[in-house]
Amino acid sequence: MSIDTVTETTQYLSFKLGEEIFAVDVAKVREILDVIAITKVPQTPDFMRGVINLRGSVVPVMDMRLKFGMPPTERTVNTCIIVMEVTQEGETMVLGSLADSVQEVLDLEPDQIEPAPRIGTRLRSDFVKGMGKYNDRFIIILDIDRIFSAGELEVIADTISEDKPE
Repeated sequence: MSIDTVTETTQYLSFKLGEEIFAVDVAKVREILDVIAITKVPQTPDFMRGVINLRGSVVPVMDMRLKFGMPPTERTVNTCIIVMEVTQEGETMVLGSLADSVQEVLDLEPDQIEPAPRIGTRLRSDFVKGMGKYNDRFIIILDIDRIFSAGELEVIADTISEDKPE
């Protein structure tokens, strides 16, 4: 979905990574958890911190700070896991994302969202849906379905299927 197709008010869950505020469409969010024990899985990408047991299901947990080239998330009293649904090529996968803190649910009108800035051809920014303007601040609106490549999701899916009990 491009910024051109946003024609009505949309709700976004905003969260902090470092000093920046990011947001995802609330329709993609399943729940928000306090950080629980994360089991590290060998030979997975650096940004994959491991897996958690969520009511009997194996859910991979990503560190979005690492994915975006930032220092790793440090656990604080506000650190949480945002459990989201990611859809790519018709397949839906549930995964968790570490966030420094969750801010609030925002209602953004189409005129409060500007297209993602062009950063050149070498930097990938197709996962930025747009820049929201809220309380004199920019909020980076993410297209969660485009953050991970098909290859990365395949590695993650393979890891989950290997961890399932027989």
